[in-house]
Amino acid sequence: MNYSEAVEYLFSALPMFQRDGASAYKKDLSNTLLLCSHLGNPHKQFKSIHIAGTNGKGSTSHMLASILQEHGLKTGLYTSPHLKDFRERIRINGEMVSEEFVADFVYQNKDFFDSIKPSFFEITVAMAFAYFAKEQVDIAVIETGMGGRLDSTNVIQPELCIITNIGWDHMQFLGDTLPKIAAEKAGIIKHKVPVVISERQEEVQEVFMHKADREDAPCIFADDVYEVQDYYWIKENNKSYLQIKYLHWVTDETIEVTTDLLGKYQIKNVAGVLTAVDELEEHEILTINRKAVLNGLKNVQQNTGLQGRWQILGQNPTIIADTGHNKPGLLEILEQLKQYNYNNLRWVIGFVNDKDIHGMLEMLPKEAIYYFTKASIPRAMDEKLLAQKAAEVGLKGKTYSTPREALHQAKQDASPDDFILIGGSTFVVAEVL
Repeated sequence: MNYSEAVEYLFSALPMFQRDGASAYKKDLSNTLLLCSHLGNPHKQFKSIHIAGTNGKGSTSHMLASILQEHGLKTGLYTSPHLKDFRERIRINGEMVSEEFVADFVYQNKDFFDSIKPSFFEITVAMAFAYFAKEQVDIAVIETGMGGRLDSTNVIQPELCIITNIGWDHMQFLGDTLPKIAAEKAGIIKHKVPVVISERQEEVQEVFMHKADREDAPCIFADDVYEVQDYYWIKENNKSYLQIKYLHWVTDETIEVTTDLLGKYQIKNVAGVLTAVDELEEHEILTINRKAVLNGLKNVQQNTGLQGRWQILGQNPTIIADTGHNKPGLLEILEQLKQYNYNNLRWVIGFVNDKDIHGMLEMLPKEAIYYFTKASIPRAMDEKLLAQKAAEVGLKGKTYSTPREALHQAKQDASPDDFILIGGSTFVVAEVL
């Protein structure tokens, strides 16, 4: 079996949530445990850090991996979904898993896969664990897919857990209130394992405190440690960065960090990462030097290959892609847009069917010009139906059969002082990239 055949098997023969939605969602860890047992329990052969949340967990995972890498550790990173290449999901020190490993892994284990019928996500988690064990990583940063308690990644026994923002997403699986959603995310909290909460949210903070108390796990809220003093955008060597000043409540020290992730929403994620670094030292797990922290945050994209987070794709007109794909994510995007001056906002936009489409459309600016489109996955909403729903809340625009066609037209229509935004769905961004 070659790489193309292996990936074809993974994509076509297995239930895949990104493509199929609810039918691919597994409500227990039994298949993951069977896979791990079959593979010799690779998840027990390396240290790990586990990250969950509604928004921000991907950025947080990449930031922390970048820091650990700068510290000189052989660092595994497992994230999802991928944007351009399946292998983006599994990296060591920023390098994607080899095509040869993927092909061999599928070929050697295909009969077992066929016998237990796991999902695409369950297999990719097991593949990541097997790869990290084989390559003997010093530590791996593991991002949950959805939820936490029943997520396939939740078989690990990590050194530290991080939980980022909690918001409205995947309610059909995780619950119809924020506390219920938070309870699913809190499922990653383990006995005596420190947990960092990146953002204090009144509605859900008790959920985390209660679960941590039950597990006798130290629970630290990042905003109890780091307070934002100021932030601004700078340019160095023709590259843009976000610079943030924090006050450390305990030491009364002012800390200034620079990151190549430009979204204002990263301010909360960075605070969570800094707190996580402190906790690794506090609990004598790992002491990371300050230079590694600063360099790691400054070079996240270069070190890890992260894409799609307020990513600049062009100038004159400004073209930005962002994978924010739920109400909290869109709220952050709308906040970020306030930092820019432009003539017209042109939005290349598409959604998947199982989101709160009406609620998200209601949030969007009515003065923008929309290019409604559809990513090439079954879950994607038809662009004509999307345009119809958008018109009901006063949004205007035309329809395009592919994201690339929509972006091409937006570029044709735009003047140099316009702003083109690409988003609404991770898969719209993926197809543009």
